Amino acid sequence: MTISKLKTKWCLPMLSIGDLSRRTGVKIPTIRYYEDKGLLSAAERSQGNQRRYFTDELNRLSFIKHCRDLGLSIQSIRDLIRLSEHADRPCHDADRIAKNHLKAVRARISKLKKLERELNRISQSCDGGNIGECSVILALADHSHCQSDH
Repeated sequence: MTISKLKTKWCLPMLSIGDLSRRTGVKIPTIRYYEDKGLLSAAERSQGNQRRYFTDELNRLSFIKHCRDLGLSIQSIRDLIRLSEHADRPCHDADRIAKNHLKAVRARISKLKKLERELNRISQSCDGGNIGECSVILALADHSHCQSDH
């Protein structure tokens, strides 16, 4: 780190882990987890050994949270962070990560739609009789009662 960056960095207000949590909506144990996984830099420590964060870590944590809200894996986030550190590189790798995630989301949606149809069919088949003849219980007990592979 250059001296000019060091001066600038130390002039910025520092945030406690609680402040970081409140400002981003990320729970404190999750912030520690992201540090352990290397997604966030290890925090500076105060004289009292409390974690202290700069604006860069606040921005990074907001980025991580948004990625997690979109369902991206820790490895994908790690890759995107690594890519973001090289602003002059082409963005095809970031695009590939997003497209692969979209493909996985679409596959999950398709599976969930099949599950929805089957559960709807099972619940519609119940005639309100007794448990011994309940079509819901029978369908759940034996997959052969299902009409599709879900």
